[in-house]
Amino acid sequence: MFKKNKDGLFSSLKNDLPAGLVVFLVALPLCLGIALASTGRSDLLFAGIISGVVGGIVVGALSGSSLGVSGPAAGLVVIVYTAIITLGSFEAFLLAVVLAGVLQLIAGYLKAGIIAYYFPSAVIKGMLTAIGIILILKEIPHALGYDEDSMGDFSLKQLNGQNFFMELYYAIKYSSLGAVIISITSLCLLVVFDTKWMKKFNLFKFLPGALFVVLIGILLNYLFLNFAPVLTLSGKHLVQLPIPHSPQEFFSFFRFPDYSAILNPQVYVVAITLAVVASLETLLSVEATDKLDPLKRRTSANRELKAQGIGNIVSGLIGGLPITQVIVRSTANIESGGKTKLGAITHGIILLLSVVIIPNFLNLVPLASLAAILLMVGYKLAKPQVFMLMYKKGMLQFIAFMATVIAIVATDLLRGIGIGMFVAIFYILRRNYLNAANLTKEVKDGNEIYKLTLAEETTILNKASIAKTLSELPEDSTVIIDGEKSFYISDDVLENIQEFKEDYAKSKNIKVITKGIKEVEIVASH
Repeated sequence: MFKKNKDGLFSSLKNDLPAGLVVFLVALPLCLGIALASTGRSDLLFAGIISGVVGGIVVGALSGSSLGVSGPAAGLVVIVYTAIITLGSFEAFLLAVVLAGVLQLIAGYLKAGIIAYYFPSAVIKGMLTAIGIILILKEIPHALGYDEDSMGDFSLKQLNGQNFFMELYYAIKYSSLGAVIISITSLCLLVVFDTKWMKKFNLFKFLPGALFVVLIGILLNYLFLNFAPVLTLSGKHLVQLPIPHSPQEFFSFFRFPDYSAILNPQVYVVAITLAVVASLETLLSVEATDKLDPLKRRTSANRELKAQGIGNIVSGLIGGLPITQVIVRSTANIESGGKTKLGAITHGIILLLSVVIIPNFLNLVPLASLAAILLMVGYKLAKPQVFMLMYKKGMLQFIAFMATVIAIVATDLLRGIGIGMFVAIFYILRRNYLNAANLTKEVKDGNEIYKLTLAEETTILNKASIAKTLSELPEDSTVIIDGEKSFYISDDVLENIQEFKEDYAKSKNIKVITKGIKEVEIVASH
């Protein structure tokens, strides 16, 4: 599994190991937060850890993505929460996760991943920017010490009944000075570590700034405890990892599918829903991650579906949540200098070892420190330069981009993507309509001669525009319809031209000359 592949798996250890450590620091609270938000049960927190480990090690090893990182996804929280209630038990839900993985595996072999190539670039960039904005908005309360909502809940309408704008209000009103000091110190450290000056030191090339942020956060909270107790963070303001006190208790965290639920039709409904949504979210993340990849490598979408399918089968079999590729973790991997998929695998290994060996130490980490790391990730995704760049690309790109950003922030990931796709497709159709052909006019010997030059790709989308242009030609004129530069002209357009030539043109005494337009037989409609 760990043999060197074409990406040179072990060729960038000095980059991938620190990146894996940063991804671990980002993933740990998200795994716990998503587990709590998805199940509503503190006894199932370990399910998030299981899916994080499987996403890192199993999916990371099988995936063709060099920088993508998989794990439990915030986009599935509501689906998982509802499914567990519908099926009546977590164990029955695990069976649905296994079946969803089987469906994804089949989809990969059927090459269903081709859908990934139809997401417009503006929509993908809008998704990345929206996730950055959501990260900033959702992590500000944790940075201020208001930890009423789990770190894994990224939706506008939260499970506690509030939206995150109300959460921001309460965060400011009930902020904790200790958390504010830790988060500001952490942000300053991250900014310093991101400078060229700090990167000159070999030690800081290998040890990521996020590690120092976590250690400084623990140290500051220790100092608060001893010298300013009123500032001390405890309880829900710290990571709350389940601590096993014996090997038996550790293995009790693993749960197994209830195979007796195989006859329950609802299990299949949930499985299909999970497979479709998880696959779409994965394919979106794959496209987004490839766009962020400094080396511009392309990931096989079909291989990714297979890897995700196997990951979900394994996760479901041992008590984990459903898995997708996750853009937040993938971005953290990229921003931390990851080069190969060893970063994703490393994060999974560290996650597994940490919960076994040092769970007590991890529970000393303030959420304010982790919030600062995620705030920096969010800023890099949604910095002002991104908006300026999209604006310079033209109004069509910018409108689709902004529609996606606003829709995702206002609703959720998949609905927002759907709205962004609708806007992008609308403008693509409109552009096809307007640019179907170029009409020029000249007067020769007192006669009006029009030349209609068809586009290189003339599809059914251009039919209406061409028909409208031809119908507006004046009587007693001459028109040259030139298709010699067209690589493709759809049969619908050819029939439309033929009908114009045989009916409308004769009735208006319009002389029609065609170049590169083949004759087609028109079937009478009567």
